[in-house]
Amino acid sequence: MSSNPLRTRNVAVLLAGGVGARIGLAIPKQLIKVAGKTLLEHSLIALHHHPMVDEVMIMMAPGHLDAVSAIVKGGDYGKVTAILEGGETRNETTLKALDALGPDECHVLFHDAVRPLVSARIIEECFAALEHYPAVDVAIPSADTIIEVREDNTIAEIPPRAALRRGQTPQAFRSSVIKAAYVKAGQDPDFVATDDCTVVLRYSPEEPIVVVHGDERNMKVTEPIDVYLADKLFQLTSNDLPTPGTPEEYREALAGKTVVVFGGSYGIGADIAELAREHGAEVFTFSRSGTNTHVERRSDISDAARTVMEKTGRVDFVVNTAGVLPRGELIDTSEETIYNATEVNYLAPVFIAQVFFPLLKETGGSLLLFTSSSYTRGRSGYSLYSSAKAATVNLTQALADEWAGDRVRVNCINPERTGTPMRTKAFGQEPPGSLLESEVVARTSIDVLLSPQTGHIYDVRKDDPLAGLDEGASAGNAGNGA
Repeated sequence: MSSNPLRTRNVAVLLAGGVGARIGLAIPKQLIKVAGKTLLEHSLIALHHHPMVDEVMIMMAPGHLDAVSAIVKGGDYGKVTAILEGGETRNETTLKALDALGPDECHVLFHDAVRPLVSARIIEECFAALEHYPAVDVAIPSADTIIEVREDNTIAEIPPRAALRRGQTPQAFRSSVIKAAYVKAGQDPDFVATDDCTVVLRYSPEEPIVVVHGDERNMKVTEPIDVYLADKLFQLTSNDLPTPGTPEEYREALAGKTVVVFGGSYGIGADIAELAREHGAEVFTFSRSGTNTHVERRSDISDAARTVMEKTGRVDFVVNTAGVLPRGELIDTSEETIYNATEVNYLAPVFIAQVFFPLLKETGGSLLLFTSSSYTRGRSGYSLYSSAKAATVNLTQALADEWAGDRVRVNCINPERTGTPMRTKAFGQEPPGSLLESEVVARTSIDVLLSPQTGHIYDVRKDDPLAGLDEGASAGNAGNGA
């Protein structure tokens, strides 16, 4: 409930009543896993964690409420006040939700569970718009020409594209307005509507509906290919970064905790270690130059874990920034370089995950890996590096899925063009101000470690919109010598 009695209560309704017949699976499409979580949970996280949302109601397909209850219980979603069966149609589901809201006026936001990439910005603007308008829709301009066809599949009309928009969710309303529209709709024997704004437009035309600008990423998973596209969007596009903590919040979260950093002798790893140590964590750094730790050797990883446990008896956070950056055409690359690059850049994260998972399971901890913007597209001269970084991204998402039941979080940082010793060695001195500072990446890394999220690839960028487009930006962004 809202802590401010003067503010109207904001209720988010997660619509998950569909069965997803077009996906062709035995389970509802909202329970398909993408990037380590079900579509429903991704959408739930966006609503639940938004500061303007006071409570969340979930309307689920009949027969699947137990699955939703398990998700809510496992994720500690305290704002969820009800998990109810949806109706046979979208409109029936909305009516059930409106009945459950009770008689008091509130602001109600309806969102499709199969739009898992809804942004915090859209949610905020919907609630803000309700302060001035009785109803809100979310839409984006149409890049395609829309045509109207007759029953015989011939064109009847081509409306002007400039006036057309593609509708999305959420849709938001003052509860009294949407309830009144549905009362009138219930008196129409021919009532049919595919969304709630249509109900208001048709049966309460005197109530203006304002449009909030949506987002191309806010896609709806409907067809089998959409599952693939959603997964790639989670992988390839920036997710909203966790809110930066205050010094007091860092101290509260890190005091008495144990942080292990591989590749922590310099660069991003050293900055993460220093920041965690400043806020009360017990920090252990391991590297080839500092502790003679070879991350590509499972025995060295096991020795590191044993050292930490003997001194603190626990491991809360593990970070791997170790990496090597071989450059050159693959045809000219020696077998020794191939093995070393693959072992350090890919096998090391695998070994670290295997060795430290039992320890992180005991504390409900977090593993943080690092990739590079080169993982999105392999480039000449960086084939070994970029392919290993792509593998690291897939490893992150797979482990997040495997470990979700044990409440161990796994995320990945993708920093663009960061000033690290490894990058300087590869590219030489670069123009001042053109690179991210490693301290900025380190602070974001701490925020991600402390975040409840899992399975995410977080982009950390400079304000320059062209950052990452040049060849040099594709490699050497995150990592230290092994």
